[in-house]
Amino acid sequence: MYDLVVVGAGPYGLSIAAHAAAAGLRLRVLGMPMASWRAHMPDGMLLRSEPWSSSLSAPSNRHNLAEYCAVHDLTAEHGVPLTLDTYVAYGRWFGERAVPQVEEVAVTAVRPDGDDGFQVETETGELIAARTVALAVGMVPFAHRPWPLLELPPELASHSSDHRDLRRFAGRDVAVIGAGQSALETAALLAEQGARPTLVARADRLHWHGPPQPLDRGRLRALRAPHSGLGAGWPNWVWSQLPWAVRRLPAATRVRIAETGPAPAGAWWLRGRFEPAVAARLGHRVRAAVPHGDGVRLHLTHTDGGSETVDAHHVVAATGFTPDLRRLRLLHPRVRTTLRTVAGSRAPELSPGFESSWPGLFFAGLLSAPSFGPSMHVVHGAGFTAARLLRGVQRRLNDRRGDRRGATTIPRPARDGAPAATSGPASEAAAGEPAH
Repeated sequence: MYDLVVVGAGPYGLSIAAHAAAAGLRLRVLGMPMASWRAHMPDGMLLRSEPWSSSLSAPSNRHNLAEYCAVHDLTAEHGVPLTLDTYVAYGRWFGERAVPQVEEVAVTAVRPDGDDGFQVETETGELIAARTVALAVGMVPFAHRPWPLLELPPELASHSSDHRDLRRFAGRDVAVIGAGQSALETAALLAEQGARPTLVARADRLHWHGPPQPLDRGRLRALRAPHSGLGAGWPNWVWSQLPWAVRRLPAATRVRIAETGPAPAGAWWLRGRFEPAVAARLGHRVRAAVPHGDGVRLHLTHTDGGSETVDAHHVVAATGFTPDLRRLRLLHPRVRTTLRTVAGSRAPELSPGFESSWPGLFFAGLLSAPSFGPSMHVVHGAGFTAARLLRGVQRRLNDRRGDRRGATTIPRPARDGAPAATSGPASEAAAGEPAH
């Protein structure tokens, strides 16, 4: 029986596996390395996050993005966006060095196995016994499509995460729904590939980030708008640097922060490519979408009460991702339907160590955002997640060993140089505090 099975090999799965391997856990890592980035993001995409906040996480900050770029004679500078291909190559390089072995196999089921763990089944039919499981399945399973588009066939409507190669739309009219970075960049890339995109958004105007301030600047300027993994400004800094504090907020507040912060906006370097090339219908909501001729007709309602239609050969919903346990079909229904959720959401309520209400089952990435905030939407959150989740796994493993021995108090691994903790409410509470 393995101590931990990590399901998923994107930035979160690889980071968790790197920390678990360094801690000596008996480990299996299942999934295609950087699969979502390789197959579900468009050619030509640039990273919006700054290079210094985009590293995967390993103990002692090893195998970071700066190290990869130095080895490969590449540039990773503040204010210079990285290409998708560079980042995918970095993620695979990280996995090869920080994780003992990633098995490129899909997981088809995760089932409870008595009182002492789980059975993880792969597409090859292998059954793997595990004491704990970490689900780091990425964002793609949770793609959100507006309800008016749900009944359209795939040839007429898709999600932005469905596309790697946008050249298939050359010479065609494409409506793009949304006002965030994904919508704006998808529309710009479509135009650059010879399509005729039209952006449709509920917002009355588009928002654009300004160029990032220098890292080295006056103390007063830095205090007014500190840098963070989610962008400049104090709210972003708090969400990025203090996810443990976000978790202590009321559930409704956490859900609202996870859904609305940061607000949708485009990267500063994209504006000059978007505005000359893309028509935008702002302040419009899609009321209905129906097949029409060889394409689709969108019926729009304007915020002032007016209405109009837009005809396109295809419509792309760049409308983000919604954490929803119901879509996690690989998880056994008995587990999926009994997990405690964050009030006002369909995401699991998680402990300070990312453990769900089902003992030994851990979640990372988007599904943890209603517990820990919007930093779980981006790669920057992988470092916090990996370290805290490992502590949660170690605590669970020790608890189970203690149960088998009939002990009541089992020493736990020391945390960041602190004395070893014992089981009990006091140590559980301490796990929610920042490490000193």
